[in-house]
Amino acid sequence: MTPAEAKKILNSLYQQALAAVDPLLIVPQHLPPPPTQGRTVVLGAGKAAARMALAVEKNWSGPLEGLVVTRYGHNEPCQKIKVIEAGHPVPDAAGMEAAKTMLQLAQTLGPDDLVLALISGGGSSLLTLPAHGLTLEHKREINKGLLNSGASISEMNCVRRHLSAIKGGKLAEACGLARIHTLVISDVPGDDPAVVASGPTIADSSTPQDALTILKRYQIQVPAAVAQVLQTQGPSTDSVARVQGPRSQCVIATAQQALNAAARQATELGLTPLVLGGSIEGESRDVAAMHAGIARQIKMYSQPVGRPCVILSGGETTVTVSGQGRGGRNAEFMLSLALNLQALDGVYALAIDTDGIDGIEDNAGARIAPDTLARAAERAMKPRDYLANNDAYHFFEALSDLIVTGPTRTNVNDFRAILIA
Repeated sequence: MTPAEAKKILNSLYQQALAAVDPLLIVPQHLPPPPTQGRTVVLGAGKAAARMALAVEKNWSGPLEGLVVTRYGHNEPCQKIKVIEAGHPVPDAAGMEAAKTMLQLAQTLGPDDLVLALISGGGSSLLTLPAHGLTLEHKREINKGLLNSGASISEMNCVRRHLSAIKGGKLAEACGLARIHTLVISDVPGDDPAVVASGPTIADSSTPQDALTILKRYQIQVPAAVAQVLQTQGPSTDSVARVQGPRSQCVIATAQQALNAAARQATELGLTPLVLGGSIEGESRDVAAMHAGIARQIKMYSQPVGRPCVILSGGETTVTVSGQGRGGRNAEFMLSLALNLQALDGVYALAIDTDGIDGIEDNAGARIAPDTLARAAERAMKPRDYLANNDAYHFFEALSDLIVTGPTRTNVNDFRAILIA
């Protein structure tokens, strides 16, 4: 197998994975019947929100209105549903104004009305409305600390829910007696809809003490106002009892669906797929070491599968930032994988975020080949120094091995494929 052939195979696996979670294909399958009377209002947040809204517009027979908020550059040309772009992963004023407008719209609804809530990953930062007593700067400060801490997405979103006036089921509360049907594209391991985008329409059973424990665990500096809010919220903010109208929810796209599609494509190409699962968490460099160990076992002993094969996995790894470099979790995964494989012959790989954005960078991920370390050595680059400085972006940029896709307008988090020829 030539390097060009390997690259083509890996790209095809990723494209099949992406197609399997395209909102334009999956949203129509899960739309409820239009109400016989009353309004249908779309409310949504996330990197896939605009494309989900477009899918609703293309497949809805009755009157339609609403508002969704998505990341800058992730817009779609909707005609009936307003799309607002806002900051991610650090929230900004545009996201706060969108949240205020969304709450005001929700409060106009009645018992004959239907809310289609379109929720996807990224919504926690995009739909930001500080709890009473907090400011946007408080939210930004805590958010930056969480992003650099190595905390898991479920931990980060627990904190975000308790510092918000709209997340953790509070948007559903504002909808009063209206019927709420929530469609979720999951970017979180385990696919818990209460965690995706911090669950604006999903009841929250976590407690303020849970949030305080997480902040302490990762040694995040907590402003006095934030501590005051968390300490005075009471033992729980469980919103189950406060949601008045009928509600239903459905997770319509997951990392596992993307992996299954890639596995089918691999089989058609004559490769044995080994699917490790779509819920893998942990430090990027450590998860990469585990993947490298499996690849080496296959290469040397044809266990647990024979060659040619492809190892597939998803989920969301984390990076504890201690250096001054650039690079998201997928690029850091790939740099650690290259170091752990040590130029193992016949092994090619890519790691990529399905939303097209690796953390806050302009790339989606990166790729490696058996000659990655050799090409770095020719340029007098020291890979371990780049890894220590959390600078995987510049490492792969120098080798022309960054993967740039632009926004995909969906989001089921990381996709990793290791091809063993």
